[in-house]
Amino acid sequence: MNPDPEGILLVDKPKGITSHDVVNRVRRIFHMKKVGHAGTLDPMATGLMIILVGKATKVSQYLMSMDKEYTGTMRLGQSTDSQDAEGELIEERVVPKLTEPDILAHMKSFAGDQYQTPPMFSAKKIGGQPLYKLARKGKTVEREPRVIHISRFDMTKFDSPEISFLVACSKGTYIRTIAHDLGGKIGCGAHLNVLRRTGIGDFRIEKASTLEVLAEETPTALRKHLIPILQAVPSHAL
Repeated sequence: MNPDPEGILLVDKPKGITSHDVVNRVRRIFHMKKVGHAGTLDPMATGLMIILVGKATKVSQYLMSMDKEYTGTMRLGQSTDSQDAEGELIEERVVPKLTEPDILAHMKSFAGDQYQTPPMFSAKKIGGQPLYKLARKGKTVEREPRVIHISRFDMTKFDSPEISFLVACSKGTYIRTIAHDLGGKIGCGAHLNVLRRTGIGDFRIEKASTLEVLAEETPTALRKHLIPILQAVPSHAL
């Protein structure tokens, strides 16, 4: 009898479902309950999720601590209550005439260590309750700023009012807050329009599988998608 599968599974999350939905789908595909993840993505976001199968769930904290890389677009001139495209429009301003050097100068100011205040529409818990549940009731509470690190924040395209970007950052960084804050620095507001996670540590989206592909695999083929724990995590982290 074959032992239960175990290892790290790279999944390309589609738009419109939660990270918990992805975990549940993988549970059904592998016919096992012991499945977790090493970091969530918002429903509107797509891209790389590290799914932990079997005994790999014990290394979640190590994998969650890795730096992340994202690509996306932000929309200038519109601010939303959630800081992204799924929120309610709360303010609209005229986008000033901007050159690429103007925007790049503002983006450059985000490099390095800094404090970031988690948005109200987030899964961070205060008093045991996720902030987004309070936000949906129209409540705002004090949030403790935390230190993040942005190692790269590049503009890949500027087509006013949209900016396409690539950002590499430490764990716990809210990309929609970066978009919101950049809009504040420019002076017209902004919100996150599109987000795709392309990297977590050395893991890349190019190596990830879609849920549709995984659902069509045989049990033997499914095991081939799993990265062995010792290959993905150094022995000192076990």
